[in-house]
Amino acid sequence: MSVTKETCAVASLCVYRVPEVFDQDEDGTVELLDADPPDDLHQAVRTAARGCPTRSIHID
Repeated sequence: MSVTKETCAVASLCVYRVPEVFDQDEDGTVELLDADPPDDLHQAVRTAARGCPTRSIHID
């Protein structure tokens, strides 16, 4: 999994949905905390990726 900080719209939806995996830097753009989250978070990560308005979350 990866994120594209340059296209992040600072909507914060990913952070609210999966704070164990996503955070925001000082500018508010997405930061990836865990590129290989545990299995029990996979569905939540997929939901966050689908909900990203700029498609800045990429699941490999």
